[in-house]
Amino acid sequence: MPTDSRRPGFHDLHAGGRPLLLPNAWDVASAVAFVDAGFPAVGTTSFGVGAAAGRPDGGRASRDATAALVRALAPLDAHVSADVEDGYSDDPDEVAAYVAGLGCAGVNVEDGTDGRLVDPEVHAAKIAAITGRCPGLFVNARVDNYWLGADATVGAVLRRAEAYVAAGADGIFVPGATDPDELRELAAAIPVPVNVLAVPGRMLDELGGLGIRRVSTGSLPYRAALDAAVGVATAIRGGGTPMSATPYRDAQQAIVRFARRT
Repeated sequence: MPTDSRRPGFHDLHAGGRPLLLPNAWDVASAVAFVDAGFPAVGTTSFGVGAAAGRPDGGRASRDATAALVRALAPLDAHVSADVEDGYSDDPDEVAAYVAGLGCAGVNVEDGTDGRLVDPEVHAAKIAAITGRCPGLFVNARVDNYWLGADATVGAVLRRAEAYVAAGADGIFVPGATDPDELRELAAAIPVPVNVLAVPGRMLDELGGLGIRRVSTGSLPYRAALDAAVGVATAIRGGGTPMSATPYRDAQQAIVRFARRT
């Protein structure tokens, strides 16, 4: 990422007056569009990256495509956080080596593999290996109890979060947690920024009032883009008027500006 001493560091973005809204991109064009819309940081989405390549989410299928995308986004005038599933390996050193080769500002590493929770000590070892090899990287440790519907209680999440923070995690991500009382309890008990997925019907300021410091869009923009694309085609097929879109010249110029940075 081009350096700019005036830009807040990625860690600092989690300490603002409102939660950091992190939109998740699936290719260069979507990341460029988010940055042009004023977002200071973007994440990747393993679902979107994998689906764009014809691969289902999970199963470590997005490993190479994620690495290629993150490297392609290096010239982007924004911080990039990579969704690396479970680190794509059971070996902590292999996970750390993979992350070190990305050159991004942060990573999101989940403690679910093949649809099941892993031993928290195993995940903590991955976090410790990453932080030991990549000082300064924002390591967001994802706790998948709610996401997988496995022991989905505040107490169980806190026990895992405690182990991951002790291993060096800079943030804790609890996808699937939506209840306001539970979110407040989690945020109050976890000593690092807590990240959740966007909650329908709950504004950023409301989540911030509960103590949440980061909100991710996950694969929602990718899925919405698919719906919009199909909507355009079906509207034309039916003789209707398709939704408006960014003019071709404007979209082209956005990519031209990005390409000049490479």
